[in-house]
Amino acid sequence: MSELVHPAHAGADSVSEQEFVDRAHARLDALRAEYRERQRATHASHGVGNAQGWTERDAIAAHLGEMAARLDHVEDRLVFGRLDMADTEVRYIGRASLPDEGGDPLLIDWRAPAAAPFYRATALDPQGVVRRRHLLTHGRQVVGLEDELLDASDKAGEHLDLQGEGALLAALGRAREGRMGDIVATIQAEQDRIIRADGDGLLVVQGGPGTGKTAVALHRAAYLLHARRERLERSGVLVVGPSRVFLRYIEKVLPSLGETGVVSLTVGDLVPGVRARGEEAVEVSRLKGRSAWVRLLARAVRTIVRIPEGDQVLQVWNRKVTLRREDVVRAVRKARRSGRPHNVAREAFALELMEVLATRLVVEAGDATSEAAVDGDDLSTWTQEVRDSIDARRTINLAWMPTSAMTLLERLWAKPGLLARLNDEVGSPFSRAELELLSRPRGSALTQADVPLLDELEELLGTTNVLEDQSARQRSRTHAAEVERAREAMESMNLGGGIVTAEMLARSATAADDLEPMSERAAKDRSWTYGHVVVDEAQDLGHMAWRALLRRCPSLSFTVVGDLDQARGESRPPSWKDALGPAARALAGEHVLSVSYRTPRTLTLLAEDVLARAGAPVLHPTTAVREVENCYRSLHVDGPGAPMAREKDPLWALAQEAVDRALARLDEAEGAGRGRIAVLVAGARAHAWDADTVGTSSLEDRVALLSATASKGLEFDSVVLVEPAEVLADGPGDLFVTLTRATHDLTVVHSRPLPAGMEEWSTE
Repeated sequence: MSELVHPAHAGADSVSEQEFVDRAHARLDALRAEYRERQRATHASHGVGNAQGWTERDAIAAHLGEMAARLDHVEDRLVFGRLDMADTEVRYIGRASLPDEGGDPLLIDWRAPAAAPFYRATALDPQGVVRRRHLLTHGRQVVGLEDELLDASDKAGEHLDLQGEGALLAALGRAREGRMGDIVATIQAEQDRIIRADGDGLLVVQGGPGTGKTAVALHRAAYLLHARRERLERSGVLVVGPSRVFLRYIEKVLPSLGETGVVSLTVGDLVPGVRARGEEAVEVSRLKGRSAWVRLLARAVRTIVRIPEGDQVLQVWNRKVTLRREDVVRAVRKARRSGRPHNVAREAFALELMEVLATRLVVEAGDATSEAAVDGDDLSTWTQEVRDSIDARRTINLAWMPTSAMTLLERLWAKPGLLARLNDEVGSPFSRAELELLSRPRGSALTQADVPLLDELEELLGTTNVLEDQSARQRSRTHAAEVERAREAMESMNLGGGIVTAEMLARSATAADDLEPMSERAAKDRSWTYGHVVVDEAQDLGHMAWRALLRRCPSLSFTVVGDLDQARGESRPPSWKDALGPAARALAGEHVLSVSYRTPRTLTLLAEDVLARAGAPVLHPTTAVREVENCYRSLHVDGPGAPMAREKDPLWALAQEAVDRALARLDEAEGAGRGRIAVLVAGARAHAWDADTVGTSSLEDRVALLSATASKGLEFDSVVLVEPAEVLADGPGDLFVTLTRATHDLTVVHSRPLPAGMEEWSTE
């Protein structure tokens, strides 16, 4: 087991370690200053005297700036570990690799193979390590040391074998600050094996509350960015979370590990320009996640094409020409054989029919004896006449209308008859009752579960010509504006008449757009393919969401983390293979995190007991390493039961009282203003109390009012849970979530009877 350095040695050791920490920070400062100076010098240089040269200069300067920014992010707790090896080698472990003045290793990056024993060595398998030391720092000051002597004779008994136990428990006991911190100094062996696992295929990390699965996934992303730098810097890493508040909660972890080029999105943000802000019942979300939509949406797109019932006579210039039904059938068949999306294939369809009509007009005008003998010039002339004909354009458009994914999806939800007909045509995968749940008016806010369906339609439809034309016109206008700005700048500096023209300067400015960070370019591009994808709270994703994610990572390199016991709804997936749906084909391995580091033991046992009594026994129990005395209490008030506006609700007053008590406890234990509290509600009461139900709230406030769903993945020092019976009504998974968000204490306020098992655990 680990222990603090003996006081007799602490003074000398602290001085020695402080000297090393000072040296490492001095080297960090020097490297950072060097990068910034080189960046300034590069900006000041003229580069090669052409647009490409200036662009290359700017790219080099941007890279140097990025290197300096990475060093900015790793400054806090730069050095945190030391290994004394059996061969007398000493290795210092930190957040980044730093060379000394001669180029030799000074500080080893925690992700390097040489650092692995810091996380994996044990008394039974020391891996050449004699002593492992944790350096506890505040700013640039060493404030504590903790040593572990890896002696096989000092075998752990039945206690959990925790690496750096003192540092770990100190970190776990620290007050929350509204953002997740990294765990780089306290990674445990079972976590490290996952972090350093091979990046090929889909890796599942099953972990109950407090096991650190999110932190493990993020550190794994940082590790892969280090180990596969060249590949992943080009393609990037995508992190998918359950809500925007969750993404804000974790946003500082990867930068603190020196990685900034990561895209973070919810499923509702996967389609650029679309934000899912609506809500819906769990059963509706699950319906939208089913794989049956693959066939139904494909059918919906096919039905946009309308074959006329008979031949049609069209007016083209001063002539009449017949568009035969078989002409349309043949053109549709040919366009579909191309395999291109609907809006893209429409162009080939339209061109085919225009050529058919033009050929017929040439022959009927007597300019050719047969269709085979039509002259190219005549054909071109009459094709333009067909293109200009309102009659012909209308008829061709009606046969194969362009449309957008949003327009078609809104039609499906707003037209129950259309949806029912399509359902019948693909084998009726949905019941009539299920279809009724999907109906909603046009203009309703998109929900998270809508976006994968929208993405599927985007794939089936492709872009419309109208959009492409607008994009081209916009690019033309932008370039013209750049030329005008360049001309004015050259005139103001008397640069006219030289070898550099305004056009060249404008092209240089346009090329500079390519210097936009990869993460920003990727977030704007629906077709971007990532080198690796991290998915958190993955147990709640439907099959259609998995299809959207697989599209974005054809290499199938995924880290998937979640907890089947926290799945929403009345039922949960029995296994990860079932939960993954179409992504199960990429499953390369499954790891289970069995130790809960964050959640107090009492709350862990309470949550597991309540789920068992609710008929949903926990599939993956965990062993908690922490206990907090008096961490669970319940408060009862007589009330109407039905939710009402919070100002009139007696439960609101009781919840406020519980919050005030929690604030006082935190102020006394952690210091004034420190720590975070959440009030968690569910169902209609969440709306009556104006709680954040979709995860969009700020993390700056000390007290958050959230729905059970919006609290997923978050942690707080104290939690006030309101009417747990209402939470259970939304499913046992939601109740399991709310019972395990607290790192210190949980207070339940209620007017209705508590779910079975909760009353006897209370300490009040």
